[in-house]
Amino acid sequence: MQTLTLGFSPCPNDTFIFHALVQGLAACQGIAFRERLEDVETLNRLTLEGALDVSKVSSHLLGFIRDEYCLLRSGGALGRGCGPLIVAARYSAMEDLGGKRIAVPGRYTTAHLLLRLFAPTLDTIVFLPFHEIMGAVQRGVVDAGVIIHESRFTYPDYGLAKLIDLGEWWERETGHPIPLGGIVAKRSLGGVAIAAIDSALRASVAYAQSHPGAANGYIRAHSQEMSDEVCAAHIGLYVNDFSLDLGAAGEAAIAALLTRAEAAGLVPPSDRDLFSP
Repeated sequence: MQTLTLGFSPCPNDTFIFHALVQGLAACQGIAFRERLEDVETLNRLTLEGALDVSKVSSHLLGFIRDEYCLLRSGGALGRGCGPLIVAARYSAMEDLGGKRIAVPGRYTTAHLLLRLFAPTLDTIVFLPFHEIMGAVQRGVVDAGVIIHESRFTYPDYGLAKLIDLGEWWERETGHPIPLGGIVAKRSLGGVAIAAIDSALRASVAYAQSHPGAANGYIRAHSQEMSDEVCAAHIGLYVNDFSLDLGAAGEAAIAALLTRAEAAGLVPPSDRDLFSP
């Protein structure tokens, strides 16, 4: 039995998706997983260092790891109406943010990439853990913030106002759903193992969707600061048909994001097939 390191976040959508896989309810023949739960930017950096065999990563990071990792077709976070938001407490329009301090939830997050694509002149960037951004904006430590995850549901509680939804901008600009993140595996694992992992991950998503209450204990153990309502809304927003399989629409969305990032000089160019082991 081969044991692989598996990284994903403690966010409800990830624990919902991975529960069956790590609990042996969606078996991967010949492979066991040792899970490591970290925030998305920590996962990005661990994967960039090659420290994880399989991991959830931001779509932005794909532009930096294509030589070492391939993208799986299941388990990802893509969709419509689920993109990062720019919020502020003391400003009411994007035009007010020139030269201001903008907090983003990590160098390699898709939130950062979307901000750079949308407003490249906003370059006074402050990197903060995603769960610290709303408080920093509220206190005036930064002037605005790009928020992700459950912050979409709770930012009004901090007295913050939405200036723009970067996901909506992306959808209007490109017509594609927003590719927030995906699951990658080391190419060195080989095609047979990678196909088995992808199949098991798809089965894990299918199990979660057909047994929606089965993962509740696992989800709540890792999201104790969230209400049940926010957990449910989080899963409903980020887990969808793309989580089972990217399909042609998901592939096109990821290709569009990386093409624009390359053209803007934000990721290195590559002709490596993202999906081939």
